[in-house]
This record gives sequence, structure tokens and C-alpha cells, in this order.
Amino acid sequence: MIPDQRREHILKLLQERHVLSINELTSMLSVSHMTVRRDIQALENDGKVLSVTGGVRLAARLKSEPSYLAKAQLEVPAKRAITRAAAQLVRDNFTIFLDAGTTSLQMVPMLTEKVGLTVVTNDFNVVGHLMEYPNIELIHTGGVVSHADHSSVGQFTADFLSKVNVDIAFVASSSWDVERGSTTPSEAKVVAKQQLLRMASKSVLTVDSTKYGKFGTFRVARLEEFDLIVTDDRLPQSAADEIRAQDVRLELVSPE
Repeated sequence: MIPDQRREHILKLLQERHVLSINELTSMLSVSHMTVRRDIQALENDGKVLSVTGGVRLAARLKSEPSYLAKAQLEVPAKRAITRAAAQLVRDNFTIFLDAGTTSLQMVPMLTEKVGLTVVTNDFNVVGHLMEYPNIELIHTGGVVSHADHSSVGQFTADFLSKVNVDIAFVASSSWDVERGSTTPSEAKVVAKQQLLRMASKSVLTVDSTKYGKFGTFRVARLEEFDLIVTDDRLPQSAADEIRAQDVRLELVSPE
């Protein structure tokens, strides 16, 4: 079996089993561990699979996102660790953007003591929490309401963002990987996020590792378009190495 045939066979096996160990593949294919690892690396470079400890799994297409309330209960320790690290970048008198999402919401309590801070956001929950802090100038983008995400999206939001100068944009993502970058299943989110990246002096992708290896239909940005990525230290080492090999700054944090 030539390499291309073997790799297609690996993909078919993964479609049936979802996750396979290196040992299982060497037995199924009657090849060496080194051959299997080379095949996995080639498939991972093509964005088709993701290495996990001792094995491999399929990269997963994200067709829709969970509801806001469902996401709020997921990976809370990781989100807190990520936002704690990200919040250290915020200085007094900054103007920052908090992208819609439950990770951004975790950052809110870490910002309330800042002096002269302006927060721009398209997230209604962020607005609701910061409403109680008159020391923070608060601006909502407006736009078409996404009920599932408790946020505003679309061209109206993008048009507003074209008029705002932001020191740091903290950008959320439902899916990301080296090959495809930051992606989303929602076309309406793309235009606003891309406008934000054009206007921000610095952009930080704040995203937990469980979303790595998943991808949506629409690409927001390549990973190298972000000035920094902050995620948790459960990100596979192979993924971290690939990201850094592209000269992308990556900070790994430990969940509580």
C-alpha cells in the first residue's frame, strides 16, 4: 500500500472509530510505529486529523455552536485562567474590545478596578455586568441580534467598529487549528471580527484547547494574524510546536 492509500485508509478507520491509538494503527496497517507517525503528521499538516496523546482523532467540522447558556458551563477553570493572563495586558486608560462569548465574560471581574478604561463590546451579558461600574466607559456596538449568542453581529456591527480605535481586541473563537486558523459556522460573525482585526492596535485570541482541531465553514483569520494566542496547557504539544513554528506568539496557562 503506497502512502496516499494508507493515509486514506487511516481516515476511513477514523470515521468508524473516531479515535485510534498508534498501536492500533500499526496492527491494522501492518507497518511500523515510525510509518504511522509519519502518516499522522502528513494528515495533520493537511488539517484532516489531530494528534492526541498516544494516538490520533479526526478534525471535527463545527456545524453549529452550543447555546450561550450551555457554553457558560463548559471549561470554566480554563476560561478563568486564560482571561486572567489576558487581563494582565490591560492598562489604565486603554480602550479594549471584548468579543462576544463566555470566555470574555470571565474577564469582566478582572477589569472593574481599572482607571479610565473604555470597553467596547458586542456582548449583551458583558454590558449587563459592566453597567454597575460607572468608572468604566461602556460602548455597545449595536447590530443585528444573535439570540443564541446574546450578541450583535453582521455588517451594522462591522460599520460601527470601523469608527473605533482599539488598543487591544480580545477575540473569541468557536473553533481553531493551524491549517484553517480561527473559524466559525456563522457567516454573520465574520464581517465584524475581520473589521475588528483591522482596527485594533493589538489582537489577542482567547480560546480554550477543547476547540482546537475543530473547524467551521467560514474563516475569520489565520493564526498569524493575531499578535498573541492565549489558551490552556492541555493543547497537544504537536499543535503548540506547529503554531510557534509559524512565528505566532502562544501563551499556555494552567487551569485552576
